[in-house]
Amino acid sequence: MDATRDTTQSCSGGQAALAASLASRLADDNADSNLVLSPLSIYAALALLAAGARGATLDEILGVLGAPSRAALDEFLSRVAEDALKDHSESGGPRVAFAYGVWTDLACPLKPAYRHAAVSTYKADASTVDFRNNPEAARSQINAWVAQVTSNLIRSVLRPGSITPLTRVVLGNAIYFKGKWEKPFDKEDTANKPFHRLDGRTVDVPFMKSWSSQYIAVHDGFKVLKLRYRMAQAQGNPFVHSQSRSFHSRFLHKHLPKEKIDVRKFRVPKFKLSFHNSLVTVLKKLGLQLPFSDQADLSDMVEMPFVLSDVIHKAVIEVNEEGTEAAASTLMHIGAGCCAMPPSPPPPVDFVADHPFAYFIVEEATGIVVFAGHVVDPSNKD
Repeated sequence: MDATRDTTQSCSGGQAALAASLASRLADDNADSNLVLSPLSIYAALALLAAGARGATLDEILGVLGAPSRAALDEFLSRVAEDALKDHSESGGPRVAFAYGVWTDLACPLKPAYRHAAVSTYKADASTVDFRNNPEAARSQINAWVAQVTSNLIRSVLRPGSITPLTRVVLGNAIYFKGKWEKPFDKEDTANKPFHRLDGRTVDVPFMKSWSSQYIAVHDGFKVLKLRYRMAQAQGNPFVHSQSRSFHSRFLHKHLPKEKIDVRKFRVPKFKLSFHNSLVTVLKKLGLQLPFSDQADLSDMVEMPFVLSDVIHKAVIEVNEEGTEAAASTLMHIGAGCCAMPPSPPPPVDFVADHPFAYFIVEEATGIVVFAGHVVDPSNKD
């Protein structure tokens, strides 16, 4: 039991660290635009790659993921899929879908051991397609799989021409989340107010209001808001949405609010945004080099020597009075003291998110970061 707990904590810490690194790098690259990503989806896709890697290539992937071993990584993500990301929609909680996919060319079969690991451990949908002779049909099939997992919130990840006759394997992960707030906002209270952009200009955007006490933590130079999603009473309430001015790997446990406090002014903006880009450059900056080079060793996956040619990530999120709907997909192309006096309640505070802020969705039991990003202009939906 202790070994399992240690493994979970180690991999959870690695996932949080990767989430922080990805968010930081992509925030720098997208400083003037909104951002949304799913660190969990990226982590999961890289884990599927690790299952087919060997030697120094495997060691490098595990290092980027912060996992002590491939077995520990497999165990951690199996527990995440079965427990933390269980769908609770039938009992009134969040609707969650989390799936893996593997597509291989007819002429390049997966090694039996890798196929078994993908299907048994990761519960991946494994399909054979004709990349060589009909790459566009294969692309359409993969996009259709993503659309199905994400309830059509993401209809297309792979752009026309992105799959070529040289593609041999595509590994993927997709995730969908739809949760209602524990206490929804009243739409009649939503009103346009100015949001202050980084360039000094303001835009009028719809802000949601509330007069109820909130989970807010006040720190030196910034505040953190935690909004809970509704769950069935017997299941607890693991999913939270948080907004803050910063984010790093230990931020979640160190700065998240632990109690409700009264509020005076309280406004948070509605927003809807998306991200769609290659992650190759940022992953290389984070230390993932060998899989993209001719020294890549993916020999536990396929017989012939291949390299990782691209990692495409697409994510979307909408936050409104009812709750949050978000989805993401990551696709990788592989080719050639009871008597003491109770403390005084903290004084009421304001929480008006009318400046650029970071946000993330976290599963509190494991600490995994499911979605993350920042909002610099809520009026811009792209």
